[in-house]
Amino acid sequence: MAQTTPLYQKHQQAGAKLVDFAGWDMPLHYGSQVEEHHAVRRDAGMFDVSHMCAVDVSGDQALAFLQYLLANDVARVAAGKALYSCMLNEQGGVVDDLIVYVLNGFYRVVVNAGTADKDVAWMQARSQGFAVDIKVRRDLGIIAVQGPDAREKALPLLPQAYRAPAAELGVFECVGDGQGLIGRTGYTGEDGFECILPVDDLPALWDTLVTAGVAPCGLGARDTLRMEAGMNLYGQDMDETITPLQAGLGWTVAWEPEARDFVGRKALEQQKAAGQLPRFVGLVLEGRGIMRAHQVVDTPAGPGEVTSGGFSPTAGVSIALARIPRGDFDRVEIQIRNKNVPARVVKAPFVRNGKILIDLPEASS
Repeated sequence: MAQTTPLYQKHQQAGAKLVDFAGWDMPLHYGSQVEEHHAVRRDAGMFDVSHMCAVDVSGDQALAFLQYLLANDVARVAAGKALYSCMLNEQGGVVDDLIVYVLNGFYRVVVNAGTADKDVAWMQARSQGFAVDIKVRRDLGIIAVQGPDAREKALPLLPQAYRAPAAELGVFECVGDGQGLIGRTGYTGEDGFECILPVDDLPALWDTLVTAGVAPCGLGARDTLRMEAGMNLYGQDMDETITPLQAGLGWTVAWEPEARDFVGRKALEQQKAAGQLPRFVGLVLEGRGIMRAHQVVDTPAGPGEVTSGGFSPTAGVSIALARIPRGDFDRVEIQIRNKNVPARVVKAPFVRNGKILIDLPEASS
């Protein structure tokens, strides 16, 4: 039987369509994936992401350990802030992407659900020689509240201890302690909170958020929202064979200071020096069909690959993220069911804070 989150009964009671996701029984939708998508873009929606895993890192050498473990430099951010980073293998491939919350005296790392066991083993293996403690926090769960009205609706319902400081949080800032954490982070391109709280507290918060008009949303809407926001998905847009430089995440690699020898650095430096890195781009389909992962992208410089694709409910067109060869062109063709369909190369994100950022094909606008 698949694992379940502390909100499993809530999903059942709400009539969610439950599916196996990375070994967890998770809601795909509660009746309409599209309506849930629009709820987040236009008002407020929430996701149970308790299948993701919080890991606390503490000890005298916690900072030095994370500076060695991660491609981004945790020393760049002060307590009360968050940092997005990739965790690499020696070849520069992405073991996982994650968020580090910097708190007073320790760090809370949140990793993906399907990679959690592998990630923790990887972290423990590389902690040898560091005075550091790594603690898996399965006693905590996560509700992500997202949308233009999310903060206003969620703020009065947060635990009293976090309410006032959460009201003052800037983007990618956090407040927390050894138990709970509220971060102004998210995965949808909208404002909101990630509420990391003891599992026993989650059902009551979920119920009060529903009463406040926050729509429960499933993994289906989460995927279309993150694609519109141009966010990578681990296992599709990157994995252990793909480096951040090949996945549009070069901005997450902190090259300075030069003396910081993080895992995978040498491989990334060699890849960067060799040049001819692929472009990681957004695509907008200009013909009929839907782009999907692994479809071939025909370009004047050779073939590329769609890494994530689908239909954008906000823009009303098919969008995708893709890895394509370098070259001076902005028109490509996607192989869809043995036909070549024209598409335009754009810069992601496609949608941010409810605003469409791309020019739409005439038939769609």
